[in-house]
Amino acid sequence: MRDYGVFDILGPIMIGPSSSHTAGAARLAKVASIIAGGKIAKVEFLLYGSFAQTYKGHGTDKALVAGILNMEPWDDNLKSSFKIAEEKGIELIFTETDSGDVHPNTVKFIITKDDGNITEVTGSSIGGGNITVISIDGQNVEFTGERPTILTNHKDLPGVISKISSILYKENINIANMRVFRSGKGKMATMALETDSLISENLMDRIKEIKEIENVKFINPIIEGGN
Repeated sequence: MRDYGVFDILGPIMIGPSSSHTAGAARLAKVASIIAGGKIAKVEFLLYGSFAQTYKGHGTDKALVAGILNMEPWDDNLKSSFKIAEEKGIELIFTETDSGDVHPNTVKFIITKDDGNITEVTGSSIGGGNITVISIDGQNVEFTGERPTILTNHKDLPGVISKISSILYKENINIANMRVFRSGKGKMATMALETDSLISENLMDRIKEIKEIENVKFINPIIEGGN
């Protein structure tokens, strides 16, 4: 059972009327932007359920764009996110779609970078500003971004996870949670590994040196109040 804190009860610090439709949306978009990496040229937001029905009235669209621009939910510039994105030359498309079998506050980000590479991230705003990411480039995942999170895309071979955990062990970093998803035995796998401590750039570089790893990213948790 999930532990709840004071911000789950009172709600997060944010700009906007709804923790699910603004704070959660901004957080989700920021995580998607980090996962995509690089310079973003275009984003299509596929909106499901309640997001599709009320995204303009609740300011969800502004919050999603703000997150793509790496703003926090409490950033005063959130209200001007469309203008800032236009100044940066980022094309924005909002598409309402069928909810399907997903949480009603769900969005799929189709992010095109300036080099032409495309990253797809799907996640939900589940209430109180909290989020969960459920898919990256078509691969099922599950993580919340509440803790420091290492995301790897690696070859599904024996010993890869052991190599990563050994690096963390030597740095006295405890693994809080870990989930591994794969498309098939011996193919590519995605791992979401949450830790109790922040991860240094040096440690990330050491993980990148593992030959079976195709890609690795690190997501810092969003700290309430921006400090």
